[in-house]
Amino acid sequence: MVSRLILVLGDQLSDDMAALQAGDPARDVVVMAEVRDEAAYVRHHPKKIAFVFAAMRKFAERLRAAGWEVRYTALDDPANAGSICGELLRRAEETGAAEVIATEPGEWRLIEALRNCPLKLRMLEDDRFLASHARFDRWAEGRKALRMEYFYREMRRETGLLIEGREPAGGKWNFDHENRKPAPDEVTTDGPLRFAPDATVEAVLDLVEREFPSNFGRARPFWFATDRDQARAALDHFVVDALPRFGDYQDAMLDGDRFLYHAVISLYLNAGLLAPREVCEAAEAAWRAGHAPINAVEGFIRQILGWREYVRGIYFREGPDYVRRNALGQDRALPAFYWGAETRMRCVAKAVEQTRDEAYAHHIQRLMVTGNFALLAGVDPHEVHEWYLAVYADAYEWVEAPNVIGMSQFADGGIIASKPYVSSGAYISRMSDHCGACAYSVTKKTGPGACPFNLLFWHFLDRHRDRFAGNPRMAQMYRTWDRMDADRRATVLREAQDFLDRMEAGETV
Repeated sequence: MVSRLILVLGDQLSDDMAALQAGDPARDVVVMAEVRDEAAYVRHHPKKIAFVFAAMRKFAERLRAAGWEVRYTALDDPANAGSICGELLRRAEETGAAEVIATEPGEWRLIEALRNCPLKLRMLEDDRFLASHARFDRWAEGRKALRMEYFYREMRRETGLLIEGREPAGGKWNFDHENRKPAPDEVTTDGPLRFAPDATVEAVLDLVEREFPSNFGRARPFWFATDRDQARAALDHFVVDALPRFGDYQDAMLDGDRFLYHAVISLYLNAGLLAPREVCEAAEAAWRAGHAPINAVEGFIRQILGWREYVRGIYFREGPDYVRRNALGQDRALPAFYWGAETRMRCVAKAVEQTRDEAYAHHIQRLMVTGNFALLAGVDPHEVHEWYLAVYADAYEWVEAPNVIGMSQFADGGIIASKPYVSSGAYISRMSDHCGACAYSVTKKTGPGACPFNLLFWHFLDRHRDRFAGNPRMAQMYRTWDRMDADRRATVLREAQDFLDRMEAGETV
């Protein structure tokens, strides 16, 4: 008789997963399942569903080769119970197992579902991260402001990454000021490593196209890595081919190049095919070998060792209600152009088009284009959160929610960000080539053809003045607004409101 069931979820595809380490192949059975509850609680991008299912199927075979018995349920299996709890109950009845060992999921929704499942459950913390819940809470306790930079410095010292003695390599903790160059005239890499679908992937693509025909985006063409070896090859390719120039151009955007020097490995990290330490060590080794400059390597490591670990800490510290926070009281519906309807704003159109086609956009496209517009326009942050969770292949709630609710939409009231990340069209013009072919003029502040970002920037500041006028980081913005002629301010607000009204009425804007 089977002693226990070992649950492995679709973002827990790591050989050293806590539940697997606590199990015994001689007497335990691994349960893996493609269930509709997980595939459809938001309308996930078909590429994301295909990536997760294909990677799950290959990981199941990896476990079998290592000696595990794996009970695997495909989405279209007639016996599929439709939920993780339902599958555990079914497998417990089949095997006689009396207990489930699970690694803590990365979403409160699923944690609660497992806790409410009528089986004996032993839930272990996910120790693939470099900072445990307790470690993060020790850092956060008693602090007035939970700023990532200070957490990051402690993590650097603890891990020894980019540390020489007790000091930061290169003499500084942060080289961000060197990593804000505008888009280059020429990109010298062909982008992330691509993989031709094998028979396993093709079968999954057929399944996804059949079962999710109306989801935003398309499953094909599909080129993501779907196993550990491919993911490691993708990392190695990035380190050699793109990391040396990653830092310089990590904030840049180009009409004709969707990836520039970005790694596109976050989906592999978040699914467990790569480990954060190995990724950081690969980048550090490139710097120590003289292959990549310190600004590129530090900026890359900060995203993983600093930001990724930090937002996970925030998510679990703040609790299940975090995704419903709305500190600014914004309640406008998400515009249809986020789902592909026409918009004349080229930067937004290009970011959404790329998201639809690739299930990917880099952090500045997310923060300063689609996120910036939603914040300026007063969109309900929960709708923004659910959009980001649905459309990106690397999105799981533990990482997506703090980035959206906190960093992008300021809906947590300033736990993550010390000020809202809003900007006029000037920032997008500086960091991209989108504005040259746009129907709007980024240099026009009012009147026909004025860039909507210019109008909405001041509209946002005006309507939230009571909250932000005393913020030292925003004082200059308000001084600039106050120096404007009263008639000009009235024109800006009127034209911004007219834009919002037309957008809400469904007109193409």
